[in-house]
Amino acid sequence: MREHRSGRGARAAAGHRGAGGIGARHRSARPAAAGDRGQHRRAPCAPHASGRAQSPRPGPGRRGGGRTDAGGACPAERDGRSPVTRTLKGRIVTPAGVVDGSLLIAPDGRIAAIEGRHLPAERVREPGAPLLLPGFIDLHVHGAGGRDIMEGGDAALQVARRHAQHGTTALLATTMTAPIEDLRTSLAPVGELCRSGAAGAARVLGIHLEGPYINAAKLGAQPPYARPVSLDELKELHELAPVRLLTLAPEVPGNMEAIPLLTAAGFRVQIGHTSGTYEQGVQALEQGALGFTHLFNAMTPLQHRMPGMVGAALAHAQYAEVIPDLLHVHPGAIRAALRSIPCLYCVTDSTAATGMPDGEYRLGRQAVTKCLGGVRLADGTLAGSTLTMDRALRNLVDVVGVELQDAARRVSTFAAEFLGLADRGRLAPGAWADVVVLDRDLRVQEVFVEGGSIDVPHAR
Repeated sequence: MREHRSGRGARAAAGHRGAGGIGARHRSARPAAAGDRGQHRRAPCAPHASGRAQSPRPGPGRRGGGRTDAGGACPAERDGRSPVTRTLKGRIVTPAGVVDGSLLIAPDGRIAAIEGRHLPAERVREPGAPLLLPGFIDLHVHGAGGRDIMEGGDAALQVARRHAQHGTTALLATTMTAPIEDLRTSLAPVGELCRSGAAGAARVLGIHLEGPYINAAKLGAQPPYARPVSLDELKELHELAPVRLLTLAPEVPGNMEAIPLLTAAGFRVQIGHTSGTYEQGVQALEQGALGFTHLFNAMTPLQHRMPGMVGAALAHAQYAEVIPDLLHVHPGAIRAALRSIPCLYCVTDSTAATGMPDGEYRLGRQAVTKCLGGVRLADGTLAGSTLTMDRALRNLVDVVGVELQDAARRVSTFAAEFLGLADRGRLAPGAWADVVVLDRDLRVQEVFVEGGSIDVPHAR
């Protein structure tokens, strides 16, 4: 059970009630749009630029978040510090490097301090101590454990519980292209879950509206209900549950013109399910789009005379999703994207079939089949995945060849930065104690969400 839930529901409710226009409460922390950077000059993400990130401010009533001394230790304040209710020991992946020591959790569920000595990279996976990473953050989750977000009811809660067992501590519940009545059914209970929270589950941060504002020619596994952006429809949906991210196809009539209106209202826009050209992709970034949804999939490919949306992403994007299940994207293509897109981050695009045996499942209004590790429509089209974020991490490190600290950023930190969350996605004093504990083979042993322990059945 989670020990430190007091105040969590109130915090979430306050975040959902913000004043102003639709999406206004998310505006202040929005990453700079492409037009703000000038000719798409992509600065490296903060951890790449300096090797360390700014620590979040301490929580209310806290004296301070600890400090790193010249020797690399991170001692807590010895006099008058907040009481500590839990201490986790191991090799702690922090923004400033790996610390061999202790992570102290305060009663409010935040990190009180990190104590220990910095460890050389080559020693991080040596036997002898567990690895502590920032809890995974997944911005593209359709389902798991036989449940689909579009069902409504308690589906989002059950999906969040299943993903938490695999180290995901925060996620966006992701919709399908559907009629408005289906979206209402899905979003209403998600809104309540965002406001109240739930023990034993990943924090549901809001909605990723993957459809319906996409191109009918690039549906992929989406049902045939694509339509242009409707600000009135979006306002109604946002009142049910906070829409933190939406995917659109900029070439659909009216969608390009809607991008600056959406970003001015505080929404984050990604480009996806698109037949658009390279030039339209660049224009969408200039209008304020911030990234690309499941890069390489359901978009125009890179060709040397027609670079397409993939070319626009590789040449100009600061952020993009990628699905590293090794079915959606070849490891070599992931390596190319890693060299091109500073803040490439991982998502699962997981479906109800995740964690379930082979068989038939639902994906919105679609029937899908899980077989041989993949999920497909009857015509063979890939229809989401069965990926979990712990497997995504292992694929990045063991197959793609990404160094562990960089991989940790790509399954957590960059997604938090994309959403403007300074207190998630990093292990640092003052941040939420969202922690995944792994063995040296990167298998989940323990998970903590805001300081509360999650039951991990497969680790028993």
